[in-house]
Amino acid sequence: MRVRRTDLALEARELWQEGAGALTALPGVEARDGLREGIPVNTVKILDRRGEEALGKPRGAYVTLTLEGLASREEDIFQRAVQAVAGELSALIREVPPNGLVLVAGLGNRAITPDAVGPKVHENVLITRHLVRQMPEHFGHLRPVASLAAEVMGTTGVESGEIVRAVCEKIQPACVVAVDALASRSLKRLCRTVQIADTGITPGSGVGNHRMGLTRDTLGVPVVAVGVPTVVDGATLAADLMGTDDLPDLNEGRDLLVTPKDIDSQVNDLAKVIGYGISMALQPGISLEELDLLLS
Repeated sequence: MRVRRTDLALEARELWQEGAGALTALPGVEARDGLREGIPVNTVKILDRRGEEALGKPRGAYVTLTLEGLASREEDIFQRAVQAVAGELSALIREVPPNGLVLVAGLGNRAITPDAVGPKVHENVLITRHLVRQMPEHFGHLRPVASLAAEVMGTTGVESGEIVRAVCEKIQPACVVAVDALASRSLKRLCRTVQIADTGITPGSGVGNHRMGLTRDTLGVPVVAVGVPTVVDGATLAADLMGTDDLPDLNEGRDLLVTPKDIDSQVNDLAKVIGYGISMALQPGISLEELDLLLS
């Protein structure tokens, strides 16, 4: 039996196809490939219960961007990556009113680098709620945006989902953008892909700690999830490297998580790309140069 863990809908579809055969139609799922700003984009749409059961994920749209050139510092890759993230995110929040308050929630533990994506993205988001409220004559043209770094229960004693829900009840956002680390089935996708989904997210899922989900049902507003795979578990990695499903007791590798050796710099790079991308999606009239000046 194939026992491989992944949070990416793209990989869940790959695993299903590998098990059923490449020519077998996957019921209840649509998939397409494209480009945005020269960056490969894969979209998987889970349409009904059959798709949910096949891929083990709730119905909705899952968009995966592959940022291969970021680590090698390709020319203009940062700008293109930011614009690609902003474009795909904009498409998923197009029903949110242009002046509606958006809450960005950075999930994870800043003390553990592979899990620090969310808190670091929080540091790279343009916060405007207080400016719009206090100085509308200067900042009234901007969308109000609030942000928080919802740390893990081990450091706060409170589930991150509970923190986000309490803040939502207080400030009444029109939408929540939640950012977290994910798990991949493959080393080649670690810190090289960004998944954006309109289904919400379960904090800690990337490292196996399932907590209260951040979804429309739990928060009462649309939730867009942005995730970056930063780890692959040992059993899944062994299965992929050996090219077999017949490994002895795959569950023995569940306590071992593998991450790139330069995870510090990769997480910093991706956090800036995602933070800037979120900011540009929420403030479509602002340029990358202006954003860089405001956040520097």
